Amino acid sequence: MIDVTPRPARLSHEGRVVLLAFLAGLPGSVCALFMLWSGDSSGKVQWTLTVVIGAAWIGFALAVRERVVFPLQTLSNLLGALREGDFSVRGRSPRPDDALGEVMREVNTLGSTLREQRLGAMEATTLLRTVMREIAVAIFAFDEHQRLRLVNRAGERLLAAPAERLLGQTAVELEMEACLDGPHETTMQTVFPGGAGRWGVRRTRIREHGLPLELVVISDLTQALSQQELQAWQRLVRVLGHELNNSLAPIKSIAGSLYARVDQMTGDDATVKDFRRGLGVVESRADSLHRFVQSYRLLAQLPPPHFKSVQLGPLLERVVLLEQRLRVHLDTGPPVVIDADPDQLEQMFINLLRNAVDASLANGSDAVRAVWRIVDTTAVVSIEDRGAGIANTENLFVPFYTTKPMGSGVGLALAQQIARAHGGEIRLLNRDDGDGARATIRLPVAQIQAV
Repeated sequence: MIDVTPRPARLSHEGRVVLLAFLAGLPGSVCALFMLWSGDSSGKVQWTLTVVIGAAWIGFALAVRERVVFPLQTLSNLLGALREGDFSVRGRSPRPDDALGEVMREVNTLGSTLREQRLGAMEATTLLRTVMREIAVAIFAFDEHQRLRLVNRAGERLLAAPAERLLGQTAVELEMEACLDGPHETTMQTVFPGGAGRWGVRRTRIREHGLPLELVVISDLTQALSQQELQAWQRLVRVLGHELNNSLAPIKSIAGSLYARVDQMTGDDATVKDFRRGLGVVESRADSLHRFVQSYRLLAQLPPPHFKSVQLGPLLERVVLLEQRLRVHLDTGPPVVIDADPDQLEQMFINLLRNAVDASLANGSDAVRAVWRIVDTTAVVSIEDRGAGIANTENLFVPFYTTKPMGSGVGLALAQQIARAHGGEIRLLNRDDGDGARATIRLPVAQIQAV
């Protein structure tokens, strides 16, 4: 059975203070009124003093209430301001050495402490956001439904789309389910919209506002591995070049000396002719091998670039004019200035353009196109051909590797070395709109000129 009997309303704190103040003054007021009305005073005096005593009684009771309630209301306002995040409000007490003054001082100290902690948290949050935005590794955060909730700039570049389009999509839609389903730390060889290569993937679980998030960090291992490979190739080339040159020089010298003395030999003409032909072959092949070794020394002895301001458009126009075997269509992009070594940069574009023309000619096509554009603070140059495409993309930038009958395997490796020395990168992939390949060169921009 439910008890529906109404309970008596309890007095508020202010009501109890007033009640206690009235009760405290009740004995004195009653005694004073009793002595007043039991005396011989006139009625006018009695009523006047009665009104004065009653007014004083009520006034002092209300004054006690105000003295107790007002500081509590002030403290309530201070705590409310702290709860709302306003740490600039301070309380004041005329007597800092009494109990109320101590309370006010503690509340003010609490406000100052919270303000310092809030500033520290804001600075730490700002620093964290800046680091996440500018760091070179791609960072993604997925919720429990595998929907993307956070991405930094490197992640936008990796997926080749702005954050506005990426946020809210699932890992399946972004083709990143392998990053969430695999081990917590692994490496994978895969292709993202913004690049291909070998990637290091780390995954950990965090919480934001009490909700679990899966944090995925993807770093590009290709450049680091390529740099180590390049250093190994450079050491190998230096050692082999030194040893081969030490052997080729006396072989060539001896072969030349013997060739000059062949005419002094005695014997039949066939034998003399064979000696002359053999020594000529030895001298010729030694000379060719010497030139072959010298060409590879470029990889080991590429000097550091001498940077200066270079206009990208005119430089590409000069490079295109150097290619006479096939017409190259150059689509003009925005005026842009980059800090680069013009000689090395021209050599890089010459190597890439020569490969594109070779591929198009070998496939019986005449479509080679070059274009550049600006993406954020990066100049992106694309060189497209309509050749047979790339059969093996993993060994493209490996020194000595070539698919051309007369190739040396130096051009692409040298071009990649020049691009990285300028803070850039070269990607070479098959085109997804038909036959052919596309070389994409990314270079940092120094200045975008006004049109």
